[in-house]
Amino acid sequence: MVGDVGADLVGAGRFDVSGDDHVHAHALGGELFAVKGYAGTTLDDLVAATGLGKQSLYNSFGGTRELFLRALSSDARVAPEPVREALSGSSSTPLERIRGQLLTLAITHSAADVQGSLFTKATVELGHRDVEVSESALDALGELQEVYRDCIVDAQEAGEVETEADPTPLAAFYVMVARGMEVLGAAGVSRADLTAIALTALDALPLTALGDQRRQAD
Repeated sequence: MVGDVGADLVGAGRFDVSGDDHVHAHALGGELFAVKGYAGTTLDDLVAATGLGKQSLYNSFGGTRELFLRALSSDARVAPEPVREALSGSSSTPLERIRGQLLTLAITHSAADVQGSLFTKATVELGHRDVEVSESALDALGELQEVYRDCIVDAQEAGEVETEADPTPLAAFYVMVARGMEVLGAAGVSRADLTAIALTALDALPLTALGDQRRQAD
């Protein structure tokens, strides 16, 4: 599609979008891709969403795919931040933070007006057949895994999780649960069912007696 657009624009006057307009178009394009997916988004859709002309979008971003990849890179880069914020801090125990973060996901992803992330949408749609998409996804998933791993290690040091447990596969499991809850929520799975998934996922942690006591108290 990018090639077709390029052919249509050969010989047209060129100008660049920069500054706030560029950032705004980038953000709106990302939101559109998150809703419609890459295959479902046309250049006309992007023109309508951003308010910019085809020539302006093409010259500034290079085409539909280039805008998509930029938006995906931005979304994947920020995806770990809310998880890091939820799982860090000292106002609650590590086990409480993991539990709270999973329950928050159940609420967020069951909301009627929730918009899924471009990161997850693109991974599901293209991750198995597009190298650039899979690379962005793997980078973000790896960072998410490290965030969960750090919290699980904190739980081990706090005496809540058995020290013999390997935190790396446990962290990968929680990344899988979190991404899966987002997909299930987008498909219309209820808050009650997502909450049950979140609470069941806690059973994967090999708790110590202290950890079990604290979990029962929640």
